[in-house]
Amino acid sequence: MNLPLFPLNTVLFPGCVLDLQIFEARYLDMISRCMKQGSGFGVVCIIEGAEVGDAASHFAAIGCEARVCDFQQRPNGLLGIRVEGGRRFRVERAQVLPDQLTIADVQWLDAPEERPLRGEHADLAALLLALAQHPLVAGLGMTELPEGQWQLANQLAYLLPLEPQQKLQLLQMDDPEQRLDQLQAMVERLQGDGA
Repeated sequence: MNLPLFPLNTVLFPGCVLDLQIFEARYLDMISRCMKQGSGFGVVCIIEGAEVGDAASHFAAIGCEARVCDFQQRPNGLLGIRVEGGRRFRVERAQVLPDQLTIADVQWLDAPEERPLRGEHADLAALLLALAQHPLVAGLGMTELPEGQWQLANQLAYLLPLEPQQKLQLLQMDDPEQRLDQLQAMVERLQGDGA
């Protein structure tokens, strides 16, 4: 499967919402094509390089599909889009086109079966509810409590102030229970650091 990539300094997770401002020609063309075809594009985290200018020289091998769910012209004249994370994927091979857009052959990763939240997840669910009160999170419309472990893990991994490498490690994990255990450990470390 061929997928246009949008390397960013962020890690997108399935079911999570991201607002973007588009101003570079390569990405305006990409978004236009995606909207006409009803298809998505891939968000991959930049390891080395910048979001603007030449194609990022090094980005994560795992990413998340982004589907445009809303768009509008911003007061500054730029195109604002809101995307929602779809399926995870692994980059098999990538190439940079003459317009500096990166296209990749990707392998889609299966989403695990959703499992219900359990008693031991109460603290993490409470943390997500607290995060949902933040104006930025509320502005994204991410205020509903997830129904299962996979959704809870995705939303916490996306919203918590973790390092990009930690987020990528979580994105790669297929087992929601393991991911929630890992998140619990990361939260305890964050609290230990006084965050």
